[in-house]
Amino acid sequence: MRTKNLLDNLKRFFAIAVLGAASTAFATPQIQHWQAASGARVYFVENHDLPMLDVAVDFAAGSSFDPAEKSGVAGLTQSLLDLGSEGMSEDDIARGMADIGAQLSGRLDADRSGMSLRTLSSAAERDRALEILARVLQQPLFPEAVLAREKARLVANLKEAETRPESIASKTFAKAVFGDHPYGRTTSVASAEMIQRDDIEAFYRAHYSAKTAVVAIMGDVTRAEAETIAQKLTAHLPPGSEAALIPPVAMKIAANEQRIAHPATQSHIMIGAPGMARNDPDYFPLYLGNYILGGGGFVSRLMNEIREKRGMAYSVYSYFVPTKQPGMFQIGLQTKKEQADEALQLVRATLRDFVAKGPTAKELVAAKQNLIGGFALRIDSNKKIIEYLSVIGFYGLPLTYLDDFTGMVDKVTAAQIHDAFKRRVNPDAMATVIVGAPEEKAEPAK
Repeated sequence: MRTKNLLDNLKRFFAIAVLGAASTAFATPQIQHWQAASGARVYFVENHDLPMLDVAVDFAAGSSFDPAEKSGVAGLTQSLLDLGSEGMSEDDIARGMADIGAQLSGRLDADRSGMSLRTLSSAAERDRALEILARVLQQPLFPEAVLAREKARLVANLKEAETRPESIASKTFAKAVFGDHPYGRTTSVASAEMIQRDDIEAFYRAHYSAKTAVVAIMGDVTRAEAETIAQKLTAHLPPGSEAALIPPVAMKIAANEQRIAHPATQSHIMIGAPGMARNDPDYFPLYLGNYILGGGGFVSRLMNEIREKRGMAYSVYSYFVPTKQPGMFQIGLQTKKEQADEALQLVRATLRDFVAKGPTAKELVAAKQNLIGGFALRIDSNKKIIEYLSVIGFYGLPLTYLDDFTGMVDKVTAAQIHDAFKRRVNPDAMATVIVGAPEEKAEPAK
């Protein structure tokens, strides 16, 4: 008995030591912040370890700002930015970047849209890459011929997606969770075909303004150089206006289930409801609790119950999508059609048990060890850090967010997780979508 107590004490000591060491074994980047003369908000980390520069410029121009009848405008606008600008064709832009070994990429989600640049920090390459990015952002042409080609490509992709069970499930699920809210909109063939160049131009003028721009800069430049870069990239953006507001999300939804027939051999199952916003006061209890429930891969409850114990799915997961307004909380898996109902009931039972009882002490310690111990890997490259800079800037998170992260995780208690899930996640008020459901119970895909 004495030996067992000694081993238990040693285990507890080791767990505490790991948590403490992980939180102090690495240095978080020091973030500088200012507002450029253009009005853009700038977030900068100076680092001369590598001769590289990463720059990202984001706008409040995500898909939730699409006109209701023309979903897809935001995506097309973003994709056309680097396909022709004043004095440069799309080939000129692509060759210009390739010649200096730079990379230009775009991104779009429900809240934001933007462009990212990675280049060598040596003056010649850096200046050329920034000149191209400045033109792409501030002088796009949206050529009619290019728009027609990209629309045709988009329509073809949408038609193909209408045959894929995962695409059908995602589209149906977004509508089931958010209803008519902009977060529930998805681009259809009909809406894409309606989009004209005037729509693209109007969207760009309204949403790509310095007033809403967030510039993130990471790498081998000085503060003075970063100030010049931020102003160069935003000085001649459209005047625009303040960022449009995304309407509130209805947090309570009625339980609903949709079963859609599909010839796929497996059923694609999605369960969820509106979840949390990026600035949510319950962010860390929900984040840590979800890691235990289904976000931690092989150490999560859902994976243990569905895969490890019963072999009913290769993967099962859960996650929150933190956005400006509360995004979705989602559980998903794929399983054989003949066991879809059994798997669904097991997922619901696992969720209901977690909400009712919360995590165990053992689960909480293990989750903290994994999240805190692995946090250094989340900021071990310029690319990862600049994404954090963009998120911190766009959502107005504290400049100390990265410094505080492991401490905030470590402070979460089992009681806080239990309380947050009881208040925020109702297992009896969830949207459920099953694509590839048993034929006799399913409706045909629309």
